[in-house]
Amino acid sequence: MDGDTATVLLVENEPDLAELYASWLEGAYRVETVRDGAEARSVVADGVDVVVLDGRPADADVEPDALVRDPRTRVVVMTGAEPDSPSPTVDEVLLKPMSRAELRSSVENQLLRRTYDEQLEAYFELASKRATLHGRLSEAERRSSQEYAEIEDRIAVLRTEVDETRARLLERDDLEQLYRDVTTAPDSTT
Repeated sequence: MDGDTATVLLVENEPDLAELYASWLEGAYRVETVRDGAEARSVVADGVDVVVLDGRPADADVEPDALVRDPRTRVVVMTGAEPDSPSPTVDEVLLKPMSRAELRSSVENQLLRRTYDEQLEAYFELASKRATLHGRLSEAERRSSQEYAEIEDRIAVLRTEVDETRARLLERDDLEQLYRDVTTAPDSTT
């Protein structure tokens, strides 16, 4: 997403609402609007950053669990009532009626959270490489290793980026969601 326009898939079976919501997002994002599961699956297969879908899908193929396979894809469900227990693949629930500002803010939050996830993944991947090198190289070899120095530099840059992104999320009052993400993250050791 760096420098690119994010792609938002809007799944809404009511044409007037689909047109309205798309107009609220266009200009800031590349918006794909579909009305059914077959169309939605096709667009998702091409890759999207955020899926915004009606909480009353026209068919079961639009349910978040059936539609979204890429864990990096963020999912926002628009609904008229607070769900009892949202799907684990749903990242945010927006209550209808909503404003343009609420919809745009939701998409912005999800994109920022996606960036944060990607930065953390890159950070921990490099930290793992550094730990491997640290175990294989003596202190003198680490000091003279170009690869080790480059990893150290990249880790420092990523740490700054992660801290800045986390600060932006906290400014947006997304602290509760960040903690929820950490406590519900799948166990990566299995």
